[in-house]
Amino acid sequence: MSFCLNLRLSACSPTVLASLLLSGIVAAHPAIAQQTAKLPTPQQPPRREKPPALVDPAGPTVSLQTSEALFDIAVALNACGYDNGLADSDPVRQRVRDQVNQVTQQSEAAREARDKLCVYVNQHRLSEDASRDLAQYVSLALYLTPPPELALSVDQDDMPPDSTQVDDILPILHSFVDATQLHLVWLANHTAYEEQVEKLHDPLTKMIVSTNVYLKMPTSTYAGSRFLVVLEPMLSPVETNARVYGTDYVVVASPVNGTISMQEARHTYLHYMIEPLLYSHASSMDRLLPILKAVRDAPLDFQYRSDIVSLVIECLIRAIEARTMDTGIAEYKIPADVRRADLERETQKHNASLQRIAAVRQDSVTRSMTAGFVLTQYFYDQLINFEHTPDSLKEAIGPMVYGMDVDQQTHRARDIHFAEEGSSDVIRHATHAQHGLDLALSRLHQGDTAGAQQLAETALKEHTPDPGRADYILALTSVMQGRMDDAEKNFNETIRLSKDPRLLAWSHIYLGRIHDIREERDEAVTEYKTALTVRDGQPDTKAAAEKGIQQPFEPPHHAQQDQDGGDDSKPEAQQQPPAPAPHR
Repeated sequence: MSFCLNLRLSACSPTVLASLLLSGIVAAHPAIAQQTAKLPTPQQPPRREKPPALVDPAGPTVSLQTSEALFDIAVALNACGYDNGLADSDPVRQRVRDQVNQVTQQSEAAREARDKLCVYVNQHRLSEDASRDLAQYVSLALYLTPPPELALSVDQDDMPPDSTQVDDILPILHSFVDATQLHLVWLANHTAYEEQVEKLHDPLTKMIVSTNVYLKMPTSTYAGSRFLVVLEPMLSPVETNARVYGTDYVVVASPVNGTISMQEARHTYLHYMIEPLLYSHASSMDRLLPILKAVRDAPLDFQYRSDIVSLVIECLIRAIEARTMDTGIAEYKIPADVRRADLERETQKHNASLQRIAAVRQDSVTRSMTAGFVLTQYFYDQLINFEHTPDSLKEAIGPMVYGMDVDQQTHRARDIHFAEEGSSDVIRHATHAQHGLDLALSRLHQGDTAGAQQLAETALKEHTPDPGRADYILALTSVMQGRMDDAEKNFNETIRLSKDPRLLAWSHIYLGRIHDIREERDEAVTEYKTALTVRDGQPDTKAAAEKGIQQPFEPPHHAQQDQDGGDDSKPEAQQQPPAPAPHR
């Protein structure tokens, strides 16, 4: 079951002449995975496409889901001694365990299948830390097609590395699922799963909307990324498994009466929103490297002591969390009908409540600083100013990073007395290889137009099953290089070859913008109107098309400044499309 929270609305970044069209480049293309169809032999019936796994490139941008494949793996682990958090779990966990135990008691085949499964699980323990053991199976489950297939949804080379340590469990898992008739157990308890989803839907939506309001951004700046919350009550409720798989940000949580650790879910969501912004500036962060020397002795994971971008991201997120945290202290409101004689006393009460709130927030910042996240105070102070401007974080992030006095922050870091023990990030990044058009898309976001063009052209020469997508990427590279005639040709080829509504809609929008630049207003309006008829269904598509109908497309006001040499201190994200988070 999936509740899709369709909150996508892109913001975009201009370049020089090429950027005349790129104010929608990030939202204009989804990272749709290549689907290679195998032709049946004359003796075989046509094969169905694999049903999608949870991590599905064509899936919704933001979603709340359950998964029978994850359920099967979680039940299997429970049958083999995974008892973490059992006393704190939702009652459905014990009920499922009892049902499976009853089947295994009554069936010799089920007992044999369970025993073989448990031998495998015991042989593949990584350590005494059950959470590390669990992570590899969760990674595997997220890339499995639903039962009865329970097959890998991508090539093994594209799987997260930790999952490949246990992917040979699948034949044993199949036997266990069949012998215990686990699908019937799933059906018998699916209503309880749906109830958990329904209870969590509104709180999760509220968290996402409130976060977007604070950031002044409707959604992530990278359209190919997704944020998924997957509920599985068979896992421990005290362990949230948050992972980044390439550009997919996944939170696997065990709800109890419709509640999960919303703080950890929000932390992952902030990574989803902020990582693309800062990775688009990655090549310009070398000047911040001296800060890493100041944290060599901090109790940080190696990632933060060795990668300045990762450190900056985590510090900014912690600053945002401090600025928006629930301090447990209510702000005292001065009564509207307060008497003049009482105004001073009431004002003092109001100010005192604000001071108590500020003290709690500052204490959170201080803890992050002593844990080694030494830029948290800097970003915390910057956010106070940010809250009083109309700029979104996408617009403000450049000045925040480029305006940083590195020497000052380095000296501040050197003066910190670090705690003996720090705190790790709640999420982990998993390596995810890219190939073909997915790699071309990533190269495009990194500003490597030549590399993206070469990969897209190679895909067409090798008769890619998705030529429309290849032509679309070629069109975008032409736009970025200022070759509008070539861009027009490739957008038209996309329209001719593609069946994806998002590619079609944005091809028409870009064609409208090209006509507007040529002062061909009637043709431009026709393209914008056609984009609306494609029914992509995404808010950014509708907004861009309707804006094009209302007024001719114009380049961003600073495009001419950039062309003339402009201010070199402009954020890099204003000079090229934002890059996706690198696959680590």
